[in-house]
Amino acid sequence: METLERFGPLAGRILIAAIFLFAGLHKVTGFEGTVGYIASKGMPLPQLAAVAAIIAEIGGGMLLVIGWKARWAAALLFFFTGLAALIFHDFWAVPADQAQNQMIHFMKNISMMGGLLYVVVHGSGPFSLEKTRP
Repeated sequence: METLERFGPLAGRILIAAIFLFAGLHKVTGFEGTVGYIASKGMPLPQLAAVAAIIAEIGGGMLLVIGWKARWAAALLFFFTGLAALIFHDFWAVPADQAQNQMIHFMKNISMMGGLLYVVVHGSGPFSLEKTRP
């Protein structure tokens, strides 16, 4: 159990950060597609929104992995993920044939928010740059 308590927070931070890092890199390599998707949701300044999303996902993901300012990074990603769920996974406003898929994505975001909230409350754990203590 002691090993899990020591290494669990590091593994958890890496696992929760992975989706943000991959999503951010995907946005970089498919920037025009990302901008088009953001624009399709009626958001203003889609290029700026895409850049902000890339910074939040890659920057916040990296801070989580290394465990530096992890609470702040998790809080930023918590709100980012909540907004993304509401704006991009609005299962209540899509055609019936898309509703289940969007609900799954919405619930995935809600679950991710749970993991991020845990980091906000408990910090980054013993294997981190900041060595946050409970």
